[in-house]
Amino acid sequence: MDPNVVTTLTAEAIQDWLVTNIAEQLGVTPDEIDVQAHLDSLGLDSAQGMIIASKGENFLGFPISPLLLLHYPTIETLSERLSEEIAGSESEFLEI
Repeated sequence: MDPNVVTTLTAEAIQDWLVTNIAEQLGVTPDEIDVQAHLDSLGLDSAQGMIIASKGENFLGFPISPLLLLHYPTIETLSERLSEEIAGSESEFLEI
């Protein structure tokens, strides 16, 4: 992905992307996804989670550790953390 595109992703944009992709995997509408619900309670199985993680890596442009799902178990908190990762990578890029 173009680095200039990645730097424009906000927590809200990442959250929207996650909601859309999780809804697609579960066969529901995005309106049925509660961003504050624990990911386990949404009914996402491990295979579906791996598909979303893989798509997320392509979307965000960096690998997503499965440990993030343990530490940030809702779409809302995960989105915020991933946006911090992007901001952190911008800082590293600027420091070089």
